[in-house]
Amino acid sequence: MSELYASIPVSARKTVATARGHKSTGIEAEVCAWTGKIVSRIEWSEIDKDYRFTVSMEPHHGKGDSCILASGIVGRYEQSASWIPTGETA
Repeated sequence: MSELYASIPVSARKTVATARGHKSTGIEAEVCAWTGKIVSRIEWSEIDKDYRFTVSMEPHHGKGDSCILASGIVGRYEQSASWIPTGETA
């Protein structure tokens, strides 16, 4: 049975696209523009014995910056962190 679930409720499609993931695979979604993309990942952490998430900005077809926007343990605000990008590039 799948433990992770992703959906795309708003798009040009007439139906909602979905995907499932497991503890062994995790799940990842990319939302892309020609100037970059946002990537959301959820994966099992053996260290924390819980699911961890990462939201990052990454290049898309060579365009855009890379940085982690937020990360933490799913469902635990106090164990999460977010960053406001400074606009500087590496």
